[in-house]
Amino acid sequence: MVMAGNDAPLTVLGIETSCDETAAALVRRDADGRGAILSNVVRSQLDLHAAYGGVVPEIAARAHVELLDPAISQALAEAGLGFVAIDAVAATAGPGLIGGLIVGLTMAKAIALGLGCPFIAVNHLEAHALTAGLTDELRFPYLLLLVSGGHTQLLIVRDVGAYERLGTTLDDALGEAFDKTAKLLGLGYPGGPEVESRALRGRPTIALPRPMLGRPEPHFSLAGLKTALRHAAQARAPLSEQHVADLCASFQEAVADVVSDRTARAMDIYVERLGAKAPRALVVAGGVAANKRLKTALEGVASRHGFRLVVPPPELCTDNAAMIAWAGAVRLSRGLVDELSAPARARWPLDPEAPPALGAGVKA
Repeated sequence: MVMAGNDAPLTVLGIETSCDETAAALVRRDADGRGAILSNVVRSQLDLHAAYGGVVPEIAARAHVELLDPAISQALAEAGLGFVAIDAVAATAGPGLIGGLIVGLTMAKAIALGLGCPFIAVNHLEAHALTAGLTDELRFPYLLLLVSGGHTQLLIVRDVGAYERLGTTLDDALGEAFDKTAKLLGLGYPGGPEVESRALRGRPTIALPRPMLGRPEPHFSLAGLKTALRHAAQARAPLSEQHVADLCASFQEAVADVVSDRTARAMDIYVERLGAKAPRALVVAGGVAANKRLKTALEGVASRHGFRLVVPPPELCTDNAAMIAWAGAVRLSRGLVDELSAPARARWPLDPEAPPALGAGVKA
């Protein structure tokens, strides 16, 4: 549903329950387009899922039911606001675990209905894509590298709701590959920080493949790298602490090379399609953006191609409600609001018109 745009300052309550983080936040968007985070509450479910080595959807949904109301109350208290100060309520509607999404959407719709204010159903991936406008006042267009537990994509962000997918993963997402590597090596959950920590003590001397390097389409494929790592680990069993550190360092280095190559190719396509005079900025979003080795590699790629590198703070790269509230505020400023009948969506691609990537399946 489209309403008239709003040039007044907007205060939006955001709710995020797409996976295993229960989050609520208040964000203000001023008339000039600048934003401010008034509160950003994240209640982690990590302890509930750690024993299983991954997120259990039913456990996550039940925890959202218990944690969401206190999270919203805390967000309002930290912002020093009451419900009457809210101009709209935004909630993640997808993609994600359907049970968790329903919890957050139901709460958001109930609040919006009770207050008589607009409701915005937010695409979680779009929230990642728009966060740089909140943190760095970045304007369109720009190139986005989305690296999370469930998605690894390269997209041109032309405007709100206007995304052109250039590349996607054909199998594992980057965060998924880190988690599976950690599990293979007997490390803790979540795997990304564990692998990064061990890699600091290791040497990247173990030969591992760099899948998809040099391919014309900037797609990713990480399953082969993961298999090669398993073979390398089996060849060195029983693994010492140094073996594990070296395997982590070698895996991380291979990932950095792959991401650098694929991103460089996407930069070339970006310039080809938007022209040499187009603004050159690379935004990196998603939980894996917190990896320091990956950031260093991308700094080099951006410098060589004349792109500005924009990486939001780590707390705004992982799942959070501030980015949901901000996306809601941006959409509200354009007059884009939703009916209370808006559904939860397990899948919700940013570019539904993108041509199929052979083998990508639901990862696209």
